[in-house]
Amino acid sequence: MAQRGKITVVGLGPGDTSLMTAQAIEAIKGAEVIVGYKYYFKFVTELAGEEVICVDTGMKKERERAKIAFEYAHNDKNVVVISSGDSGIYGMAPLIEEMGVKDHNNQIEVTVVPGISAFQAAAAVLGAPIGHDLCTISLSDLLTPWPLIEKRIEAAAIGDFVTSIYNPKSKGRYWQLRRFVEIYKKHRSGDTPVGVVRQVAREEQNVTVCTLDSIDYEAIDMFTILVIGNSQSYSVGEKIITPRGYYNQEETTSVGIGQSIMIKSFKQIQSELRNPEVGLERLWPLLHLVHTSADFDMENIFYCDPEAMAEWNSYLKSGNAVIITDVTMVKSGIRKAAIERLGIEVKCYLSDERVAQMAKEKNITRTQAGIRLAVEEHPNAIYAFGNAPTALIELTDAIRKGKATPTGVVAAPVGFVNVVESKHRIKSFDDLNKCIVEGRKGGSSLAATILNAALSFEDSVQMMPGRDL
Repeated sequence: MAQRGKITVVGLGPGDTSLMTAQAIEAIKGAEVIVGYKYYFKFVTELAGEEVICVDTGMKKERERAKIAFEYAHNDKNVVVISSGDSGIYGMAPLIEEMGVKDHNNQIEVTVVPGISAFQAAAAVLGAPIGHDLCTISLSDLLTPWPLIEKRIEAAAIGDFVTSIYNPKSKGRYWQLRRFVEIYKKHRSGDTPVGVVRQVAREEQNVTVCTLDSIDYEAIDMFTILVIGNSQSYSVGEKIITPRGYYNQEETTSVGIGQSIMIKSFKQIQSELRNPEVGLERLWPLLHLVHTSADFDMENIFYCDPEAMAEWNSYLKSGNAVIITDVTMVKSGIRKAAIERLGIEVKCYLSDERVAQMAKEKNITRTQAGIRLAVEEHPNAIYAFGNAPTALIELTDAIRKGKATPTGVVAAPVGFVNVVESKHRIKSFDDLNKCIVEGRKGGSSLAATILNAALSFEDSVQMMPGRDL
């Protein structure tokens, strides 16, 4: 019976011998037989001994190479099977290991030597695009059915993974990359940065940074690796950075416990929004609303005029701002520290002794009466409604009659009777800055939350909520 040798599966790295590991070099130098795709031998000939047997085969001959390796190993040869990059990533290691178990009953010792993968080398050239959770996807459907590849693409896009693409395009497969982008753009902004690296770590290396919307499909081939950022990734020149969170860690830890929790919550909420790529004037109050309600339906039902947050913030810092609320619960939900910091007067007329008498005389609700009094005394205030649709309707009538010119309106009454109608009424005023929780949903806490977002709008650029907690 012939003695048995061993097989070492070696990852050569992306192509530059300086990126080959010491363990890989040692394995190649000690090989008696080297088996691999013929293109890769130019990277190992200077390392191999003079007596080494080199067995090279062409493309799509992986099984043939594996069988040859086991034949030599069964004849007491120290065999090295070479793969580019890391042999365990779309390389020869899985085939050798599986063949060793199923065809050779584990009689041949198999060792895998890791290498630097092409996507790692491409990422290094691009800066730091893989700084957070990531995955790799091959667009080759030679061994994997395309419907399964599409499922994996969808899952990666939904999961907000940084994604490296292998085998993006060949002469016969030209449409798959376009389909990949089409799927990704259902979950990712067209401005998402994309690194395109061809012939990484080789003399022909070429690097381009673009976006999902601006990929040059004709410049891509089988020697190209693409690295697509996640929703937090951004590009600077020919670099892509995917933050891990360390940069802002000191800022987060330097604030109070309550604010620190709120900052982390906002980051989590933003990562789960269906469309986080909206302007700060909508995103900032939306994040506050979801944080308060834990209801992601807010993304569907929250309406905000583009200038509302900035204009209200300016008014609230003016030194003579007034906020009128329909009920005391809205008033109590506005952050007291912010009110004191900015010197804002917050009024709810329900407790005014004139309200009950007016309501009785005019046969209207107490909240309606409160708004009538408020309009007389503070026609330019910001009005916030978290309970009573009749009070909101009262204000819309006053606006139509020219008796009130509010700086803004927060419309979040909750319930069934007249609620939806009241919101339609206020939305019809084009020249009025307003925020509306549309439909039947609403409540005092949501109305107060929108005001709190306006009070802290200057903190939105740095995403530092909760200053007045």
